[in-house]
Amino acid sequence: MPPASETDALAAQAAAGDAASLDLLLRRIQPDVVRRCGRFLPYREDAEEAAQDVLLLVARKIHTFEGRSKFNTWLYTVIANCSRQKYRELKRRAGEEHITSEENLRPDPRTTSVIAGSRLDLLEALERLERESPHLVAPLVYRDIGEMEYSEIVERLEIPLGTLKSRLHHARKQVQEWLAEGA
Repeated sequence: MPPASETDALAAQAAAGDAASLDLLLRRIQPDVVRRCGRFLPYREDAEEAAQDVLLLVARKIHTFEGRSKFNTWLYTVIANCSRQKYRELKRRAGEEHITSEENLRPDPRTTSVIAGSRLDLLEALERLERESPHLVAPLVYRDIGEMEYSEIVERLEIPLGTLKSRLHHARKQVQEWLAEGA
């Protein structure tokens, strides 16, 4: 991916309505978007589907990027939301499918975790955290999955560093307890 300043400039031009800049921006961020979606979704095909959703959403919503934060920070929010939505979709689809053959009797590994602590268990725990303590989700997703710097997260969430660290601590503690008990 190009340097942040170059990406931010392209994003600003695209947000202002420059179609050529948007096209270039989408082509440049695509590999990174797929890689980042892969942090949420362990199967490449699922990550690629989520990445396509991200790119479409960026194309449709780039005008909402105001440049108050780095483009990558804004983009990561879109990536996290689309990846988590893809997981929900896969889980819902698995619940709705009817078993018609013996081959289908095996659990779908994309929606059934067999190893405690896997990404799928984490996604289940994130869903539970979203229901029980929604303000703790973003800090955990940005820092532990997105590997964002504290300064970027503080800027994005518009909260003090101490508040971020406290929320992150509580989120990690809660998720670890759920993972230990089998979420």
